[in-house]
Amino acid sequence: MSRAAVPGLPSRYPIGEQLPALYADDDFAQRFTAGLDTVLAPVFATLDNLPAYFDPRVTPADFLAWLASWVGAGDDPRWPVELRREAVVHAVELHRWRGTRRGLVEGLRLGLGVHAEVTGDGGAVWSRTSGADLPPEPPAEVLVRVWPGRETAVDADRVNEIVRAMCPVHTVCRVEVLPGPPADEGR
Repeated sequence: MSRAAVPGLPSRYPIGEQLPALYADDDFAQRFTAGLDTVLAPVFATLDNLPAYFDPRVTPADFLAWLASWVGAGDDPRWPVELRREAVVHAVELHRWRGTRRGLVEGLRLGLGVHAEVTGDGGAVWSRTSGADLPPEPPAEVLVRVWPGRETAVDADRVNEIVRAMCPVHTVCRVEVLPGPPADEGR
């Protein structure tokens, strides 16, 4: 869709009606300003609806990629438009959770429509007691298990791509693609 030329779109503010009374009956002046009205009508329509352009739920689909770039949202043209809209809506919250289990699970859900489970803490430990002995080295690996959600299959390459982008640099992340939800392992 192009907002540049909308056939038959009337101007809400016709220039001919705003001219001095001397030009009200001038045929040339009225035809000339009617041509300008045709050019300016899409501009006025866009400005009148400007708040809708900044709402990802209703913005025109061709404007969505630019809006996604404003908030740093992933915008894959292969995604359905509704999924792209949801990614833009949740972008700020997802940035807040980046590098955490929750952020990784949400990123995989939004980006690929898969369910995920993250175990391991990436080797982070701490103590409440100052001057205490150092704790033993924790396992530095994070295990990311994914299984199909809205899609019937999981694209392992795309999962690895998202996990690499969202996991902290200092962690080793291993990905397992499962056919279904993991069995409860005595938890």
